[in-house]
Amino acid sequence: MSFNNTNTDILFAGAFAAFTVDFLVYPLDTIKTRLQSPDYKKSYTNASTGAANRSLFRGLYQGIGSVILATVPSSGAFFITYEGSKSLLSSSTPLPLPVAHSLASGAAELVSCLILTPAEVLKQNAQMVKGRAPSNKVFDGNATMIAIRKFNSPTQLWRGYTALAGRNLPFTAMQFPMFEHLRSMIHAYRERNGTATGSMLETGMVTAFSAGSAGSVAAVITTPIDVVKTMIMLSASDGGASGNAHQEAAVKDIEALGKDPKVELEKTKQQAARGGRAGGLAVGREIWRTEGLKGLFRGGALRGLWTALGSGLYLGVYESGRRYLERRRIEEGEAVMG
Repeated sequence: MSFNNTNTDILFAGAFAAFTVDFLVYPLDTIKTRLQSPDYKKSYTNASTGAANRSLFRGLYQGIGSVILATVPSSGAFFITYEGSKSLLSSSTPLPLPVAHSLASGAAELVSCLILTPAEVLKQNAQMVKGRAPSNKVFDGNATMIAIRKFNSPTQLWRGYTALAGRNLPFTAMQFPMFEHLRSMIHAYRERNGTATGSMLETGMVTAFSAGSAGSVAAVITTPIDVVKTMIMLSASDGGASGNAHQEAAVKDIEALGKDPKVELEKTKQQAARGGRAGGLAVGREIWRTEGLKGLFRGGALRGLWTALGSGLYLGVYESGRRYLERRRIEEGEAVMG
């Protein structure tokens, strides 16, 4: 399905979709972050039963302000880059469409992550602020300011760029080819059966189903990368989560190997703080050593559910918005000509 949209249309459609989805699914993202945090057992479960306690569900909108401010421009940048790259690669290269879609989404993700990383770091640190929101409230406007005060330098806010891009690149590289292919198949099927209407509602529903299905599969597969990314971003601030639960278990394992725990943990901390490939591998190895495969896929089911809902709404609203803006511009043009 093709649209005749301007960059302004794409920017507004992407921004509106981002705002809508962020507000609706943000609580699930907060819970996912807390499930993946190194202090989950200590802070969010009952010591006697091991079940989640009420604090897991408090302040579910902590940090949303910074995300909305950054997600709007980052989403616009993503879709402008994606649509432009997709059109260029599809028309001027012999690449198969799935490859073109994968490369276009990858380029768009690199641009988007550059804008989004500071907000993502602030968001995840704000989501972990404890003891601020009353038990009967899910909003806490002070959490973001508390998180900001943990950072001594603005450059610390970009400490998660490599980790964020490292998670999002394989995710989008899998999601968008599956999404585009599934959407094309559904539209082709409806046209063959004479049930296609071409309406904005049909566009939104088909897109939402295709994006949600593709997103949930890609999300579950990339959960280990997301867990590592969460750990790195929570350690970006000097006063952030230090990973006490993981450190205690790691110390025992390191001592069993006859090594100095302080030296080895300091190496891991420095690598993770850099947020690069070595840092990600170090954090991943520590999680594997202390929790095994289960630790790397912690929060995977919730991530799959959240992504299915979020991707479906996000791309569904985006495509519907593009269709609406295109039709309105055409109608206005016809009215002027008439």
